[in-house]
Amino acid sequence: MTVDDTGSGMGRNPAPDGTDPGEDPLALRLEQLILGAERRYTPFQAARSAGVSMELASRFWRAMGFADIGQAKALTEADVLALRRLAGLVEAGLLSEAMAVQVARSTGQTTARLAEWQIDSFLEGLTEPPEPGMTRTEVTYPLVELLLPELEEFLVYVWRRQLAAATGRVVQAADDEEMVDRRLAVGFADLVGFTRLTRRLEEEELGELVEAFETTAADLVAARGGRLIKTLGDEVLYAADDAGVAAEIALRLIETMANDATMPELRVGIAFGTVTTRMGDVFGTTVNLASRLTSIAPRDAVLVDSAFAEELIRTGEAPASEAEAAEAAAAAEKEGEQPPVYRFALQPMWQRPVRGLGVVEPWLLTRRDGSSA
Repeated sequence: MTVDDTGSGMGRNPAPDGTDPGEDPLALRLEQLILGAERRYTPFQAARSAGVSMELASRFWRAMGFADIGQAKALTEADVLALRRLAGLVEAGLLSEAMAVQVARSTGQTTARLAEWQIDSFLEGLTEPPEPGMTRTEVTYPLVELLLPELEEFLVYVWRRQLAAATGRVVQAADDEEMVDRRLAVGFADLVGFTRLTRRLEEEELGELVEAFETTAADLVAARGGRLIKTLGDEVLYAADDAGVAAEIALRLIETMANDATMPELRVGIAFGTVTTRMGDVFGTTVNLASRLTSIAPRDAVLVDSAFAEELIRTGEAPASEAEAAEAAAAAEKEGEQPPVYRFALQPMWQRPVRGLGVVEPWLLTRRDGSSA
């Protein structure tokens, strides 16, 4: 943990006791309340107390997303314990050093976004002074004091639930290789004309639109059994183990947005194939293909690749063609049986070259006539 050159307060010369003389007293009180401990250690002292090298301590600290803090006395007993735990996992052989750094990075990135959201969208609104003459600072401390234990317990609860779900998916994988490189359906949903909207709407209106889109998409993906991988403002990326689930999510997204007059049109692209998962994200040719299909999809329509179409046909979710569906229905009627019920219809589109992926043949995905929306 070296000298900070970011311009943050932690980079100024410390006072004789190791603290930063320029820091706000309320900010220090809030930090102590949230962390549950006082500042006691410089980075060197924390590393020594944890029994790790300064180099490894710095790697962990930066991976968690924190700036270098020079030799200010800014760390607590909890920081020492965190270093000791990560180093202990490495020493015990449960994690490699590189994996421990990845754990620190993924946890830091995820919780940093959560903390920013809670402050910007949650605490900011709640700390509006309830009475004239009161300052925000007079409201913030007691509010954080009340909310902290509740938010902490809820965070741990959600994390355990998500960990249980993720572990369940991993243990059901066919083999060790499938745990990392898995066959998934990957879908991108993209708001049409978002760039033009950014020039026309006020910042607050734009923020509300993006939040509504992300919230609607997240709820639909979760409710139908998919997983929201990430949101990119005007675009969401989701994945599903089952092609039928991914198809249902895509069509419901289109239908839901079309029924909201405040929302722009939507387009969705889905591909099916081997996907590499890493730190909660997905990578690979399948993901790139889904993105390219989204960029060429018509408004309020879903384009899928041939592998996805084949998977829907294989699982009986869609007929290979309307002629085949008619033949199957006629054969079933002749035998006095119920005809097959297909949820989706597939229409082959024009073949076209896609940058970096060669020639692809997209299929237009729709609901079958009479299928329930």
